[in-house]
Amino acid sequence: MANVVDQDQQWLLSCLSATLDPNQEVRSFAEASLDQASRQSGFGSALSKVLANKELAVGLRQLAAVLLKQLVKKHWQEGEDSFEPPVVSDDEKDIIRRMLLLALDDPHRKICTAIGMAVASIAMYDWPEIWSDLLPFLLNLINNQTNLNGVHGAMKCLVLLSADLDDKVVPTLIPALFPSLLTIVSSPQIYDTYIRTKALSIVYSCTSMLGAMSGVYNAETGSLVVPLLKPWMEQFSSILEIPVQSENPDDWSIRMEVLKCLNQFIQNFSSLIKSEFEAVLGPLWNTFVSSLRVYELASIEGTEDSYEGRYDSDGSEISLESFVIQLFELLLTIVGNSRLGKVVAANVKELVYYTIAFLQMTEQQVHSWSVDANQFIADEEDATYSCRISGVLLLEEIVNSFGDEGFLAIVDGAKQWFTESQVRKVAGNASWWRIREATLFALSSLSEQLLETQESGFKTSNLKNMIEQIVAEDFQIDSLEYPFLYARVFTSVAKFSSVISSGVLEHSLDAALKAITMNLSPPVKVGACRALAQLLPKAKKEIVQPQLLGLFSSLTDLLNHASDETLHMILETLQEAVKAGHESPALVERVISPVILNVWASHVLDPFISIDALEVLEVMVLMLVLLLIFIFRVS
Repeated sequence: MANVVDQDQQWLLSCLSATLDPNQEVRSFAEASLDQASRQSGFGSALSKVLANKELAVGLRQLAAVLLKQLVKKHWQEGEDSFEPPVVSDDEKDIIRRMLLLALDDPHRKICTAIGMAVASIAMYDWPEIWSDLLPFLLNLINNQTNLNGVHGAMKCLVLLSADLDDKVVPTLIPALFPSLLTIVSSPQIYDTYIRTKALSIVYSCTSMLGAMSGVYNAETGSLVVPLLKPWMEQFSSILEIPVQSENPDDWSIRMEVLKCLNQFIQNFSSLIKSEFEAVLGPLWNTFVSSLRVYELASIEGTEDSYEGRYDSDGSEISLESFVIQLFELLLTIVGNSRLGKVVAANVKELVYYTIAFLQMTEQQVHSWSVDANQFIADEEDATYSCRISGVLLLEEIVNSFGDEGFLAIVDGAKQWFTESQVRKVAGNASWWRIREATLFALSSLSEQLLETQESGFKTSNLKNMIEQIVAEDFQIDSLEYPFLYARVFTSVAKFSSVISSGVLEHSLDAALKAITMNLSPPVKVGACRALAQLLPKAKKEIVQPQLLGLFSSLTDLLNHASDETLHMILETLQEAVKAGHESPALVERVISPVILNVWASHVLDPFISIDALEVLEVMVLMLVLLLIFIFRVS
C-alpha cells in the first residue's frame, strides 16, 4: 500500500511540475489531468500531503494549496452554489483536516499563509460543529512559546476565522481566546510585531461583532466586554505612549490596529469604557503629536520614506498616510461621542492646532497637481480618501460638537499658524507656504459652518480681519513661485465673499481677471475661476467691461483644453461672465456661441456637462431677447 501511495504522490508531483512547464501543450495536458484527478477519491488527501511535506519545493506546495482550496469550494459541501459532484468522503475530510493542522508550524511564511487559508475555507463549512477540535488545537499552538512558527501559523488561521464570525461563536470564543491574545500583545520580548499586530486584528474583529450584537444582547455583550477593558486599555496605552518611530512601518501597523480596536470600543461601548478611557488619552495624544513630525518628513517634505503604495505579506497597506487617516477617524469618533467628547474639550485648541498642520500638501500631491489640474479639482471636490480630507472632517466635527468653543479653536489655530508661517518665511524656510495654504484650506473647507456661526449671533470680526490680512499679503507673492498658495487665496475669497470688505473683493476680482488671461499654472487658473464665479455677479460693470473680451477669450481657450473634471467649473464661470456682459450681448454671442455649441455637441450624452452648456446658451438667448425688446420699444 505504501508503494501505491508513493506512486500516486510521484504522479501528482509530476503533474504539478508540468503545470509550470514553458511548453503550452505540456501545461495544458497537466492541467487537464489534474482537473480529472480532482473528481477522484483521495485527490484532496494527496494534495494535503504535498502541502505538508516540508522537503518539497515551495512553489509545488503553493500549487497544491491552490488546488486544495478549489477542491474544498467545489466538492466539500453539497447544496452550496459552487458545489460539483462528487463530494469528498468523511474519511478523506478527516485526513485533510489533520494534515493541515499538523503543517501549521511551517517555517515558510507563504506556505503558512496558504495552509491558513485552506484551514479557513474548510472551517466555513465544518467549524465548530464538525471540526470541534480546531479551536483547542489553535489555542495550544499559540500558547506554545517554544514553537513560534506554530504561533505564526495559528495566528494566521485565527485572523482568517475571526473575519467571518457570527453571534453564536463570538460569546464562546472571546473567553477562550482573549487571554492568550493578551499574553501575546503584552510580550514584545517574545513575539515579534507582526504576530502582536495580528493578535490585535483578531481583537478588532471580535469586538466589531460584539458591537453588532449589543443592540439586541446589550446585557450579555456588556458582561463580556467589562472584564476586557482594563487589561486591554493598559496594553493599548503601552503601545501608544511611545513616540511614533520614523521609517518603521511595523510600528505604524500595530498602532493602527490599536486605533481600530479603540474605535470599536468607543463606538459600541462608550458607557462602559469612560472610566478606563482617560488612561488611554495621554498615550493617544503622544502618538498624535509625535506622528506629525514623522508625517512631515516622510510625506509633506518627502525627505524620508512614507512607504506609500506598499503592502505587507498579507496584502494590508502599510503607508504612513493610512495610519494618520485611521488616527483621525478615531479622534473623530471621540469628539463626536457625547460621553467622551467632554474629556477632550479642555484640549480642543491644541487638537485643532496640530490637525491643521496635518493638512499641508504632500510632496506627491504637489507633483501630481502641478501637472494635472483635473486631478487637483477631482481630489478636492470628490472628497478623495486622504489625510487632508480626514483632517477637515475632524475639524467639522469639532465645530459641530463644541459650538462657539470649537469656532474659537479654529480661529485661534489659524492665527497661530499664520504667525508661524510668517516666521518661517522671514527665516527663509522654502516650505513656509505649505502651512499657510493648509490654514486657508481648513478655513475655506469650514466656511459654511463658520458663516452659520456668525449668523447665529457669534462675532466673527477676528476671522474676517485675519482672512483679509492673509489675502492682502498673499496677493503680493509670486504666483509662479507659489501657485498653490496663490490659488488657495482665490478660493478663500470666494468662500468668504459675504463677509469680506468691498475693497478687498474688488482687488481680488482684478487679480482673478488678470490671472485668467496670463500664462500661469493650472492650479492658479482653477482658483481664479472659482473666485470669478462668486465675484462676477456682484462686480461693478466699470471693472469688468474693459476686460470682458480678454476674459471670454481666456475662458473659451480653457474650455478647449478641459477634461470632464474641469468643464463644469469653467462653464459655471463662463455663465457668470456672460451675465456680467449683459450690456454687450452681440459681442458675447459672437465670441461664445460657437464654442458652447461645440461643447454641447461633444458632450450631449453627458447630462451634467450638456446641461451646463445649455444653461450658458439660455443666458445668452435671454440677453439677446431683452436687447431686441429694448430696440423695438425705442424704435
